[in-house]
Amino acid sequence: MRNLSTWGEFLEYEIVLIRHGQSEWNLKNRFTGWVDVGLSPRGGRTLKREGYEFDEAHTSVLKRCIHTLWHVLTELDQDWIPEYKDWRLNERHYGGLQGLDKSEMTAIHGAEQVHSWRRSYSVRPPELGADDARGFTGDSRYDGVKVPKTESLADTYERVVEYWNQVITPSLRTGNKILIVAHGNSLRALVKHLDEVSDDAVSKLNIPTGMPLIYRLSSELKPLEHFYLASGDELDVAIAEVKNQAATSANP
Repeated sequence: MRNLSTWGEFLEYEIVLIRHGQSEWNLKNRFTGWVDVGLSPRGGRTLKREGYEFDEAHTSVLKRCIHTLWHVLTELDQDWIPEYKDWRLNERHYGGLQGLDKSEMTAIHGAEQVHSWRRSYSVRPPELGADDARGFTGDSRYDGVKVPKTESLADTYERVVEYWNQVITPSLRTGNKILIVAHGNSLRALVKHLDEVSDDAVSKLNIPTGMPLIYRLSSELKPLEHFYLASGDELDVAIAEVKNQAATSANP
């Protein structure tokens, strides 16, 4: 990790966030949510170039995030560090929309309704039925978990912040250097918490895939600054890609 002493007594902690690489269903324009689809080939070596080292890594229980984490740690030659996987870092649960084509849903329900399901803070998509084959009955990853039938971003926010407070915060305070690899919505929820983003403004927040987002935090775990490890042009292209996905009802 780079020497942060120039920040003096104010800077205490630094944490790195990465949104998983592009998934197979991102490419196919489907609502993904908790469905455990694979990762398409994509990644970067920025953290290695900048000399980052970590003590532990946290990710969801979905393989597109787990595999992204493995790619990053292999690139860094840090495969050996402890990994913690928790459902609370999962993507938002899209309920009855999961697996469905976004363009088709727009044609059926209208662009305004689909946009509301996808981007509003508190609106939930339709629930999965009790006997829906897309449910997670018997999935051992969720033993003891009350699996939701659908989620709004507000619901996702509650579980992500719970994980931050219960798991990440205590580890940071011991001096651990932490990497979190998560999803578009779970990271939007975390950024909302850290930066105190309003409910309205978070709907316009876009997090590009595969680009490390660095947060430098005070002793009170309040952001001093945050930035992407990317050139201006790289970042512009990546954010434009996410916005274009949103414009065509792609997965946030």
